[in-house]
Amino acid sequence: MTITTTPRRADARTRRPAFRCVVRSEWIKLLSLPSAALALIAIFLIGVGGSLFLAVTLESSGVPSVPSIERTMADVTVPTVVLGQIIAGILGVMLIGAEYASGSVQSTFVAVPDRGRVLRAKAIVAATAVTAVALLTVFSAWAVTTPIYAQFGLEASLAAPGVVLSLVSSAAYLGLCALFGVGIGALVRSTTAGAIIVFLATLLLPVLTSLLPYGLLSRVLRIGQLGNAGDAMSRVGAEGGPFLDLWAGHISVGAGWAIASIWAVLALAAGAVALRTRDV
Repeated sequence: MTITTTPRRADARTRRPAFRCVVRSEWIKLLSLPSAALALIAIFLIGVGGSLFLAVTLESSGVPSVPSIERTMADVTVPTVVLGQIIAGILGVMLIGAEYASGSVQSTFVAVPDRGRVLRAKAIVAATAVTAVALLTVFSAWAVTTPIYAQFGLEASLAAPGVVLSLVSSAAYLGLCALFGVGIGALVRSTTAGAIIVFLATLLLPVLTSLLPYGLLSRVLRIGQLGNAGDAMSRVGAEGGPFLDLWAGHISVGAGWAIASIWAVLALAAGAVALRTRDV
């Protein structure tokens, strides 16, 4: 008796690699990019070095007459946030823009046909790497500058209200900037164009919107900027303050988290739509 079998097409779900394999592949790509390693090192060096510079020049620039944790923590976090946000966003752009530039993105989509899975994996890798380095940076900056500020009675103890939240939020903001960069990279498919957009969104737009005539529209535009959200996240918020005050221009730490998250989600959503609807 002869038994014949009809070959059946494998279910598409059995052919696609496990998501953890996609994430591992993206980690390999990140670690193999010299520019990515340099970007992460730059975040650390600029953040710690900038904070240390502000600390050692405190006496020459003028010691505050009244101790202020808010002022001290601003000096600790500002270098990481202001310059690190640009580097983090560009790193996110590079994770996908570099593949489009080299043409290797075609191999990626052949191996993982579901482009949304690729984007999610890149987002996880970018946010994890940047946030981890940023956490190391801000806590290192706090550690190396605390003895200097202590000489003037300006140290900010980790036990003080809002200090740990300020450090963690600063690092998380850089992670959100990396997510924003990944979404923009998927949208424009160009490292150069994506880097310009990141620079505009994080640093230049807050400056430009501050020049607009006073009014409701200008207030909305100012308070909704990604860079302003990062500034709010890195501050030690006043207890009992408003969540968001449109007319006073006040953004609480929680509101900063919300605004920065919206920017990241919108960028990723736009990038996902572009990946699914456009050819390679």
